[in-house]
Amino acid sequence: MTEERRAELAASLAAVEERIANACAAAGRSRDEVRLLGVTKTFPATDAALLTDLGLLNLAENRDQEAGPKAAEVAELRPDVAPRWHMVGRLQRNKARSVVRWAAEVQSVDSVRLADALARAVAAAREAGERTGPLDVLVQVSLDGDVARGGTLLDDVDALADHIAHTGELRLRGVMAVAPLGEDPGTAFARLSRSAERVRARYPEAADVSAGMSHDLDQAIRHGSTCVRVGTALLGGRGLASP
Repeated sequence: MTEERRAELAASLAAVEERIANACAAAGRSRDEVRLLGVTKTFPATDAALLTDLGLLNLAENRDQEAGPKAAEVAELRPDVAPRWHMVGRLQRNKARSVVRWAAEVQSVDSVRLADALARAVAAAREAGERTGPLDVLVQVSLDGDVARGGTLLDDVDALADHIAHTGELRLRGVMAVAPLGEDPGTAFARLSRSAERVRARYPEAADVSAGMSHDLDQAIRHGSTCVRVGTALLGGRGLASP
């Protein structure tokens, strides 16, 4: 069964890589400008481990409750491999201490209060010897103004970026967004691109634009995405989370 699943994942990964390469070529961009995150939410740690076998070391999760145990299990399954885990889902402030134990990057920072909670958690984790170095973070942007779905308003992105950039425990890496429901993704990603340009003009090291998932990664790459978050196209339909 493991070999069968490995073959399935290898075929899916090859197909996704081809899509990314084609989208980059169509946009006149180099393939190495776009990072692929494998979103393993609801899928078992064994799948995440198989993806690392196939060379995909950037993995992402949406829920801290699932991610922490899964990251630990993958570490046991593949002790010689060090995948880089990303938090891409909405995050409550009371989960900050837990998240900084396993995440190298949090892409869903959408408020000053969350940024401050993460900064405090990083400082505490350093004192406890649980991590070294700052936490990479992205500002999550609401492209339709519906903050209930996560993200800060477009008008507030610059202020939040400024706050993060002056927080010593966090390292501002760029912006992230999810295309709104019922809108052409390309139009939405164009708005994100303009916001990203403003952030990058102030903080040149914050050049990441995380946009695009299984259904709209092509449009995202056309509008400057440097990171696509792919789950279904890699792993298939909803899976069974590891215990």
